[in-house]
Amino acid sequence: MRFNELLKTAINASIEGGHAIMKVYASEFSVEHKDDQSPLTLADKNCNEVIESFLKNTHIPILSEEGAKIPYLERKDWEYSWLIDPLDGTKEFIKRNGEFTVNIALIHKGHPVMGVIYVPVKEDLYFALDGMGSYKKSFCVDTIDDLENLISLSCSLPIKSERDSYIVVGSRSHMTKETEMFFEKKKQEHGNVEVMAVGSSLKLCMVAEGKADSYPRYAPTMEWDTAAGDAICRMAGFRVLQYNSDKPVEYNKEDLLNPWFLVK
Repeated sequence: MRFNELLKTAINASIEGGHAIMKVYASEFSVEHKDDQSPLTLADKNCNEVIESFLKNTHIPILSEEGAKIPYLERKDWEYSWLIDPLDGTKEFIKRNGEFTVNIALIHKGHPVMGVIYVPVKEDLYFALDGMGSYKKSFCVDTIDDLENLISLSCSLPIKSERDSYIVVGSRSHMTKETEMFFEKKKQEHGNVEVMAVGSSLKLCMVAEGKADSYPRYAPTMEWDTAAGDAICRMAGFRVLQYNSDKPVEYNKEDLLNPWFLVK
């Protein structure tokens, strides 16, 4: 496996996919609804097509939220696979608040070994590779030819910062009783606790970057929602653990629904 080449391909796919999203973002787009009533826009579809056009040349199987639902009997034999969410945070996209991302992960035997998250509105790029670490590059608008040059211009994660508060990042729309109990526990432990709400996989990025200390997700997510951010957190030295467990979240399961988890 030429992992550096695969990472470069995934980065370029995310940036070009982000450009496709922004073309729709600037227009008067319509919103459809999938069978589960979750929203779908032309941006989801267009970005998915762009990403798959890049990744198909790697000859690694692709599992996408917007792509075909591939039977587990076929998937279970995959050693490596791409797991993508072309537009994570469709609700944020519809609200036009900018908090949506392009997510691409490479999975090896159930574990994310590479992750790329692109934030089209801010032009922020997060990327990680097992053995290489996690990085952030701001104002990344053009596709890249030289991965080493990109790394030299990027910030290694986490970025050290001085603050006197413990920061928990959470979802605007998924507040459970267990999440509230977690907040209360941290207030007892640390005193000065801030809770920050942000959309999409940006929550994982905030922990990886060092802007937040933990992210409890005690509500449903799918594998494609978290895989890229999981890789970025892991390679930055953080852990993405199943609820009340020391076991990491796993991928390419028969049921693509994630367990509840805690990033710390």
